Amino acid sequence: MERTKELARRLQEVLLDGRWVANTNCKAQLENLNWEEATQKVGNLNTIAALTFHINYYLAGLIVVFQGGALEIRDKYSFDLPPITSQVDWEKLVKEFLENSEIFVQEVAQLPDSVLEEPFVDEKYGNYLRNIEGIIEHSYYHLGQISMLRKLIT
Repeated sequence: MERTKELARRLQEVLLDGRWVANTNCKAQLENLNWEEATQKVGNLNTIAALTFHINYYLAGLIVVFQGGALEIRDKYSFDLPPITSQVDWEKLVKEFLENSEIFVQEVAQLPDSVLEEPFVDEKYGNYLRNIEGIIEHSYYHLGQISMLRKLIT
């Protein structure tokens, strides 16, 4: 379980409390942001709220698989953010994102290393390692976008 623990540590860094690669993390970027800032459009870019929903969509979908369920998420729905019209709506999304981040880190940490090379649901989706690393890379990519948007907005 050494490899899965290392992957879990990397996930923890990007999602919740690291500062090694990007000198920030998703949680830090979402804290102290109000709903108007989170939903503010900058040109034709996605909003911080949309990016938060997007990352969370994949975390939630993979958690289901790790817990023995089916892979039911589809890329075409990954930006279907319900309207955010209040601080309560925004805080609910952030809370769900943070909870799913913690669960995802725990799920990865609990995996035996031997599962990393096994097919993820179906061989066409690659193996567990590729999907976990994909979440790490995907999260860093959108963390960069969120960081830039936050600087432009605040």
